[in-house]
Amino acid sequence: MKKKVFNTVVDYLIIFAGALLYALAVNIFTSPNDIAPGGLTGVSTMLNHIFNLPIGIMILVLNIPLFIWGAVENGKKFLTKTIIATVFVSVIIDATAPFVFKYEGDTLLAALFGGLLSGVGLAFIFYRGGTTGGTDIIARNLHKRFPHISMGTVILAADAVIIVAAALVYHSIESALYAVITVFVSTKVIDTIVYGVAHDNGKLMFIVTDKYEELSLAIMEQIGRGVTQLDAHGAYNNDSKKVLLCAVRPSQVHKTKVLVNTVDENAFIIVTTANTISGRGFISTENS
Repeated sequence: MKKKVFNTVVDYLIIFAGALLYALAVNIFTSPNDIAPGGLTGVSTMLNHIFNLPIGIMILVLNIPLFIWGAVENGKKFLTKTIIATVFVSVIIDATAPFVFKYEGDTLLAALFGGLLSGVGLAFIFYRGGTTGGTDIIARNLHKRFPHISMGTVILAADAVIIVAAALVYHSIESALYAVITVFVSTKVIDTIVYGVAHDNGKLMFIVTDKYEELSLAIMEQIGRGVTQLDAHGAYNNDSKKVLLCAVRPSQVHKTKVLVNTVDENAFIIVTTANTISGRGFISTENS
């Protein structure tokens, strides 16, 4: 119980740090330079420009119907960290806006550093199992109903629509182009921090557990990764066992370990690095 509480506290501290970095990216770099960085943050930035509405509050308000949709499709547990991360981001953006320095120099530098800072912040949030809602929820829900549509495609399409809208709102094609730079840099930073430099790397998890059926189902449903059940024989007790083999992204290791300990606190877990993983869910499908 103490370990679970400690892990939860660490999760939310890191998510809070990520939300702070993301909020600073918005207040210092993107918003003052008329850059709408995709997602609901981009929509909220444009609403702030047109109607002078607080960006943080608008992010939260726009997410409410998506939270409801996400809860219906995926259950309330799925949304816990997403809601908390979104509240952190929304509150910090509005709370820090009057006090932080606003960079209004070279717009290209604003786009680059806005993408860098927001990418680091989002990577922190994603790494501990959270999201900032918005297009992430839309993408997950649509992918669940239409598996042939990838989540990345939905997010990219939504960002494209928002960036085009930014050109109309700000009456400047340059604003849209700078937004593209910000989104690109942010995405690359997230990939580097969360996934590592290579796109085909990952982690192999070997899990020895007596609750292999329950745990296999939980991993497939909650982590979204396949599981292979290996027959094994314990030398010490001379008994038959099952070993679960699961290939995951580095960002999914922590979440998977928490899930394993929740299902079977006596499970034995080995995590090792796989330099290259090819197959469904990794390089062959993600690059197609």
